[in-house]
Amino acid sequence: KVDAEGVIETLENVPDLVIIDSRIAMDRKQGYIEGSISLPDAETDCDSLAVLLDSLTSPILFYCNGPKCGRSVKAIHKAQQCGYSRIYWFRGGFEEWTSKDYPFLKE
Repeated sequence: KVDAEGVIETLENVPDLVIIDSRIAMDRKQGYIEGSISLPDAETDCDSLAVLLDSLTSPILFYCNGPKCGRSVKAIHKAQQCGYSRIYWFRGGFEEWTSKDYPFLKE
């Protein structure tokens, strides 16, 4: 589990980190963390993850809207069931990211 600063630190120290935005497309239109890939929790499965990740040991970070959003947790459980082991969870999600005035992109 990481906070917003932990996301930045992980990005700096973990090569090939893949950031997954587990929110639905409508939420992503409000903004998203640069470099993140949209993969809503309902579409997260072993096949969709295999397209994005080289191996079961590839580092992957999940986030969604914030602490009250359960989408990233659901996606993490699916990733664990598929055998992925280097999983990071940004529980504060987009809510924490924007509250700290970190940069984000909009479509």
